[in-house]
Amino acid sequence: MDAVQGTLDELGTPLQEVTFVVFDLETTGGSAAEHAITEIGAVKVRGGEVIGEFATLVDPGGPIPPFISVLTGITDAMVMAAPKFPEVLPSFLEFIAGAALVAHNAPFDMSFLKAACQAGGYPPPANPVVDTADLARRVLTRDETPNCKLATLARVFRSSTEPCHRALADAKATVDVLHGLISRVGSLGVHTLEDLRGFVRAPTREQQRKRHLTDGVPGAPGVYVFEDARGEALYIGKSSNLRNRVRSYFTASETRSRIREMVGIAERVRTIVCATALEAEIRELRMIGATKPRYNRRSRFPERVVWLKLTNEPFPRLSVVREVRDDGAAYLGPFGSSRTADDARTAMHEALPLRQCTERLSARVRRPACALAEIGRCGAPCEGRESEEAYSRHAGRARHAMEHDAEAVFSAMEARMRRLADEQRYEEAAVDRDRLAAYVRTAARMQRLRSLTGIPQMVAASPAFGGGWDIHVIRYGRLAAAGVMPRGAHPTPYVDALVATAETVTPGPGPTPAASAEETECVLRWLDSPGVRLVQVDGVWSLPAYGAGRLVGRIERAYLHLRGDRREGRPLR
Repeated sequence: MDAVQGTLDELGTPLQEVTFVVFDLETTGGSAAEHAITEIGAVKVRGGEVIGEFATLVDPGGPIPPFISVLTGITDAMVMAAPKFPEVLPSFLEFIAGAALVAHNAPFDMSFLKAACQAGGYPPPANPVVDTADLARRVLTRDETPNCKLATLARVFRSSTEPCHRALADAKATVDVLHGLISRVGSLGVHTLEDLRGFVRAPTREQQRKRHLTDGVPGAPGVYVFEDARGEALYIGKSSNLRNRVRSYFTASETRSRIREMVGIAERVRTIVCATALEAEIRELRMIGATKPRYNRRSRFPERVVWLKLTNEPFPRLSVVREVRDDGAAYLGPFGSSRTADDARTAMHEALPLRQCTERLSARVRRPACALAEIGRCGAPCEGRESEEAYSRHAGRARHAMEHDAEAVFSAMEARMRRLADEQRYEEAAVDRDRLAAYVRTAARMQRLRSLTGIPQMVAASPAFGGGWDIHVIRYGRLAAAGVMPRGAHPTPYVDALVATAETVTPGPGPTPAASAEETECVLRWLDSPGVRLVQVDGVWSLPAYGAGRLVGRIERAYLHLRGDRREGRPLR
């Protein structure tokens, strides 16, 4: 028999023979765990021809947020008679059977589809998936398009349908974008579905060209810094194996567009070897906070946290501040934003009749009371209705709620949420739930931090790779020293030497006196890890018996109940 040379088409499914289902979902929010689908639209195409469409509104099982209605035009009245997604899902799964799925920003749409399948008892779709947003970032240059949003790409490829945040219209626009992108990649040797999916995953030319930057990187724990030609830090990371981690940036496994862009700019990789993985994690945090590399997103601005302060004055009040001072005041935090701090303050005001005015009050000077006094939300010390001694009891309860026991605030907010749920005011109950969560989670976090930051010195050890021990000296929640004790060595000389050479730490005021909250949390996670042994503790390591940590689980259940069935009015259990 004569040998026959195989063709390229035999290496995969030719694109002209692939059935694509291009789909889009409209939802009530951005989280598949917390939000629901309001509309689904899909177009089935093969060989450039439309062979079917699928479109329906969906009852999300709860009210559509107003800003979503403004964005999509889908209102509660429109979905009132629509089927719920479990009724739509079997038909949609039949519609996509045997097809490759296409979506713009596919991870978002697929997350909702997978969540719906899981809730309905169906296996997640095994269809191959193509993301037109990811493909566009690989194909198009900044000269051709300023961004890869669907509306922008629809104009670039002159789509006959304008995207308008309605599912079927956006799916039709995505079809035109898909065809435009396929015509582009055809000249790059992409002729099959397998080629198309591999094209997105393949390392860029810049990644391939700069693999030499990994030469000489050690296989040890530490921190790596990508730098540009001027020596400016572009991106900082950490790893327990520097060689393996740095090399991964130059392979197909690195799919983040921003990081691929960073690799294209980088001219060198500088590494700092650390004694332990914890030291590497802490150094990474400190270096990111100090240099603020533009390609790092997390931990760049530790100084931007805010605090909720119970002021130290004759009639204290709750104030959102950016600095912790040594002034005898009580502080709750840190919060990531002023809005979250204000949510926690609102929750505390529900339980405690603290004044909410910002003027400085005196027991000798009288002022007219505000409306809060008339509705019983303030004791009106400004008008003299409440003495300084009586008001100080409210302030004492507030300090206790911030530092020790969150039950008073929790109970007051719980009662309000139940009342709102009984009145079917679920959106208001959800707002109060978020306020309570801001307070409880932050109080629990702060109490956990203070349990460590109040200890002048702690020495702890964990099993190291190869049979030795990783040893760390922690002072006021800050990592002061790190070292490795070889297997079989006597611990006393190593511990003594590490303590003697450890950083001198002078604590400042507040719950985080010597390090950022994020650093102390890294230390706490390590202390909680299996196998850690306490060697020395100068002080007592403990949490409040009735601390806020015991209420965090109830907050999480509140989210599940309000998300799972708002119509039954079960904010807390």
